Amino acid sequence: MERVLGIGGYFLRAGDPQALSAWYRDCLGLDTDEHGLWRQEPGDTVFAAFESGTDYFGSRTQQTMLNFRVRDLDAMLAQLRAKGADVDPETQDMEGVGRFGWVTDPDGNRIELWQPA
Repeated sequence: MERVLGIGGYFLRAGDPQALSAWYRDCLGLDTDEHGLWRQEPGDTVFAAFESGTDYFGSRTQQTMLNFRVRDLDAMLAQLRAKGADVDPETQDMEGVGRFGWVTDPDGNRIELWQPA
C-alpha cells in the first residue's frame, strides 16, 4: 500500500494574504521562500480527528486547527504577547505528551503551540 510521506502544505483563506503571511513570519518566525516553501525541523506530527461539536478549535466555524511544535512554549507565548497577538491565557500540560498553548491569528484562526515532552 502506498502511504503519504508527511504534510506537504497547509493552506488558509485570507482577506489579505500578504498581511497574514507577514504575521506568521513576524510573530511565529515562519520564514518561507518566494514559493511559500518552509523547511521545518524534523519531529513528530499528530494527525487526529475530533468530534464535530468540539470547542477545542475555538470558533465552531473553524474546521481544522494548525499545531506548531515549539522548543520553549513560555518564550513563544511571551514573544507573541509582546507583539500584541491574541494569546489564550491558559496553557495545558499533558503528562508524557507535553505542554500546549494557543494563539489566534489576525483572521481568527486558532493555532495550537506544542512543546513536546
